[in-house]
Amino acid sequence: MKERLGNKLKLVCLTALLGGFSGVIIWVFLKASALCIYYIWNRLPAGTGNTFLPFIICVLGGLVVGVIHRFCGNYPEELSVVMGKIQKEKHYDYRPITAMLICAFIPLICGASVGPEAGLTGIIAALCYWVGDNVTFAKKNSDMFSEIGEAVTLGQLFHSPLFGILAVEERDDEEEAVSPMSKGNKLLFYGISSASGFLMAEILTYFFGTAMDGFPGFSTITMGKEDFLMLLIYIPAGLLVFLFFELSEKVTKGIGKRIPVILRETLCGAAVGCMALMLPVIMFSGEEQMAELIGTFFTYSPLVLIGICLLKIIMTTFCINFGLIGGHFFPLIFACTCMGMGIASIAFAAEPGLHAAFAAAAVCATVLGAQLKKPVAVSLLLLLCFPVRALFCIFLCAVIGKSAASALIKTGTNAS
Repeated sequence: MKERLGNKLKLVCLTALLGGFSGVIIWVFLKASALCIYYIWNRLPAGTGNTFLPFIICVLGGLVVGVIHRFCGNYPEELSVVMGKIQKEKHYDYRPITAMLICAFIPLICGASVGPEAGLTGIIAALCYWVGDNVTFAKKNSDMFSEIGEAVTLGQLFHSPLFGILAVEERDDEEEAVSPMSKGNKLLFYGISSASGFLMAEILTYFFGTAMDGFPGFSTITMGKEDFLMLLIYIPAGLLVFLFFELSEKVTKGIGKRIPVILRETLCGAAVGCMALMLPVIMFSGEEQMAELIGTFFTYSPLVLIGICLLKIIMTTFCINFGLIGGHFFPLIFACTCMGMGIASIAFAAEPGLHAAFAAAAVCATVLGAQLKKPVAVSLLLLLCFPVRALFCIFLCAVIGKSAASALIKTGTNAS
């Protein structure tokens, strides 16, 4: 009895330490990214008077990533790939951790249309398995630590611990994994690690400032009869956006595979640099751009907003499949918000500002429900951007998006 209690206490302490250390890594990574972005995109051009300097940096960044990919492998791996390896192989290789860090860092500071979640999840998963392989007591719990690490990473990045937990635990029946640990114990350890990670991040923020502000949100939302009636438009529009994302993903992946590694990443860096000169709203993960659009979207024509949505999706899948790899959650939320705003501007031309939040919430929920297939997790995620009173609508759209996407995929598979 004492031995079991002692082992559990050790596990609690190790979980807290791992969560806290993960929180520090995530905070430092994001803070370093923010500082580099500030100097590359603000101070350097202003100080040198050379507006083409960011373009040169993007090309060089792509070249560096290409060289690393050529000799070390295609890092960072996407979130689905990382978790797929963990579920199948019960391990994640932590030896190329330096390559993971560099290749996760460069796309963010070069303005690639990707988020930080993919790179950081791989880095934290690698850390968890390093602990499992080097700490005797932790070895048999390596898989649990990797799940906890993923939950802490997603929870801290999206400022929502519950989203991090549900993004890991909310599975379809066919995805359900057999775990030797009960749900109650796993939730306990999730809670301990998340609290530890957030505590360390808050301490660092208190002394050194915010590392990442998080996604901006709508302060109010109108939900009248006409808005609910417009769900007949918003939900199909969201499904079309999802299909466009899937098509863009397939096309860019197919083209990217045919181009030699170093050349592919260098071309991607050049494309991002061109966007910096011609259409900067398409760059980065979308937080700052969304904050600007929320207050000024009515100054854009609906077709421009819809065009920004489609270009953002193309650029995101292009970056991911041409070597400047990162996450797609942040860019997809920005793109879907633009689509919702565009449709609201058409349907409610007289006063689009009153209906934009509801439209954006419905389109975002439908697309993320279709893509992530975890309606509860999607609902918690989108509460960061939309008021709580929109929760029912968000959940409904996410469920419909998930069901419709599964039916479309099944139909396509049977047809082929």
